[in-house]
Amino acid sequence: MKKISVLGSTGSVGTQTLDVVAHHSEEYKVVGLSAGSNVDLLIAQARQFKPTIVSLASKADADAARTHLPLGTKVVYGEEGLIAVAAETDADLVVTAIMGSRGLPATLAAIDAGKTIGLANKETLVTAGHIVMDRAKMRGVSILPIDSEHSAVYQCLNGEDRKSVQQITLTASGGSFRDRTRAQLEGVTVAEALNHPNWAMGAKITIDSATMVNKGLEVIEAKWLFDVTYDQIDVIIHPESIIHSYVEFSDNSVIAQMGMPDMRVPIQYALSYPQRKTTPTERLNLAQIGKLHFREMDFERYPCLRLAFECGRLGQSAPAVFNAANEVAVARFLKGEITFLDIERILETVVGQHSAVNIHDVETIAEVDAWARRMAESV
Repeated sequence: MKKISVLGSTGSVGTQTLDVVAHHSEEYKVVGLSAGSNVDLLIAQARQFKPTIVSLASKADADAARTHLPLGTKVVYGEEGLIAVAAETDADLVVTAIMGSRGLPATLAAIDAGKTIGLANKETLVTAGHIVMDRAKMRGVSILPIDSEHSAVYQCLNGEDRKSVQQITLTASGGSFRDRTRAQLEGVTVAEALNHPNWAMGAKITIDSATMVNKGLEVIEAKWLFDVTYDQIDVIIHPESIIHSYVEFSDNSVIAQMGMPDMRVPIQYALSYPQRKTTPTERLNLAQIGKLHFREMDFERYPCLRLAFECGRLGQSAPAVFNAANEVAVARFLKGEITFLDIERILETVVGQHSAVNIHDVETIAEVDAWARRMAESV
């Protein structure tokens, strides 16, 4: 029986991970869960899966949950609690599904503890790709991507000579406003932006999909996961989200991974790798779908993706600044403080005012992250 800890268990990926675990309850045992402030859902999850340890964001939330948890369940909180769930259990695999850069210390702790990582947190590699991948290599730890695009590439590369990779192409749905011009983005509402046509995701990642920041983060992540250059990474709009990504090899042959847009498939692949198991998902019927469509990426229409490529190529602290500024800008948009188009204006401004520095440790990342957040709040 494989033992699993889930960081971010009450979020979109976390809840779907537990759905997959429940589907194969005889094969997986949940030993650790962490959440932010969704106390009620964490309590319900703990009662169902009976982990040995749970963590919440604050002491107040931990105290509120304590008396409602199964007997013997340890309750911790804060960053130390998150690290405990990640590294101080007998989990074989740790699913890192926390949104944002705060998942980095826990992920590194899990790697140091020798845990296999099911990576659903883009920001971990965006802010500290070289640190994470070097640490994983040194510890002999596998990083299994859970994002649908990176899982697709991982599957396409399975058994292939990495030196023969010519190009990796990440597909993008285009987000909530894929059929709107830039002029039609003026004055769009939060509710409209959250109405993703294909995927059921959390609020932040849905906004990132609409701005194409999400794809930009995936581009940077792909560089580290698959050890390729930015010139070897392309992005194409594919509205149906049936082809999740594809790889072109030196002989010009292409291998693509396909399936219905359901996150439970890549989650299950990470949990069961290298085996494949059934999932509680819909089967793909290409005859019923009939047609698949593709559009070349327009960097004028999606300037945030262009900026992500620029930050990735610049390297050093630039990707961390891009990520932190975006987290603040999206939060401000969701609160109604700024317009949708202000998100990209804030990113351009903050990145433009930053002088990139070398990143050698988590402390430097924290300093750069804090600077970018202050700037993004003030723009």
